[in-house]
Amino acid sequence: MKNYTSINDIDNINSWIEEAKEIKANPFKNKELGKNKTLGLLFFNSSLRTRLSTQKAALNLGMDPIVMNVSGDAWGIEFGDGTVMNGNTAEHIKEAAAVVSQYCDVIAVRAFPSLTDKEKDESEQVLKSFVKFASVPIVSMESATGHPLQGLTDAITIAENSTKKRPKVVLSWAPHVKALPHAVANSFVQAMQKMDVEFVIANPEGYNLNPKITKDTPIYHNQDEAFKDADFVYTKNWSSYEDYGQVLSTNPNWMITKEKIGDAKFMHCLPVRRNVVVEDAVLDSDASLVIEQANNRTYAAQLVLKKILENN
Repeated sequence: MKNYTSINDIDNINSWIEEAKEIKANPFKNKELGKNKTLGLLFFNSSLRTRLSTQKAALNLGMDPIVMNVSGDAWGIEFGDGTVMNGNTAEHIKEAAAVVSQYCDVIAVRAFPSLTDKEKDESEQVLKSFVKFASVPIVSMESATGHPLQGLTDAITIAENSTKKRPKVVLSWAPHVKALPHAVANSFVQAMQKMDVEFVIANPEGYNLNPKITKDTPIYHNQDEAFKDADFVYTKNWSSYEDYGQVLSTNPNWMITKEKIGDAKFMHCLPVRRNVVVEDAVLDSDASLVIEQANNRTYAAQLVLKKILENN
């Protein structure tokens, strides 16, 4: 594996999960693997868990991480081909990616969508430009359409907490105060499609995700019906895909409550808005796995970096 930019880069999710568990049990076992190797972490958008967990994963492997907030600390980067650069951008991705490749053995990139131009967002211009013009492996720390480190984390967390051979997992939309991307939801869908689970999606009318990603996954517009016999309820807000980037409804009745989820475990990628997305009674209960999920972010990232270092 040269790059990790999608859940679909995982060849066998079950073997990856088992390897992640081994790493978690002994995180410093491969400390020599990354010796004298540098990981560049480029953030075009803000981050807490992704930044710290990926940096920690690199340190666990003996790598030296370099972190840059691109939007504030670097020249404005131009991604267009053939562009006359007489505007606000001072450096082209062709030079920027080539230069960073000389400083780093692996480059990790985080860039969000505009949520205004579906075609441009789905082209994954930022991520794919680094893949094209960098001479070293690229890791996605979230892109316009996917968050594969989070998706792998979620698969690990479900495997660790499942008491059934084939648990029922529900991805549920929940209300939010602003329009949010589809990336986390997309990667979670793709991860669940690779696992042996009963998987369904619950969202209001108008909030169906990209059908090319959901494929034949059952979609319910009745949350209570979807939650019936659920073992895991994964909650995330996303804006409309069909009416791209729009907030069609902020229906508070879709907020997650203890009454709704019953005995199911609750999952969320964080950050989460309390008593908007989910009530305190869920987050503060033993049903909540959100802190455990956040911890597993390190081992998901460490597994990805380990595989890249072993194969490049």
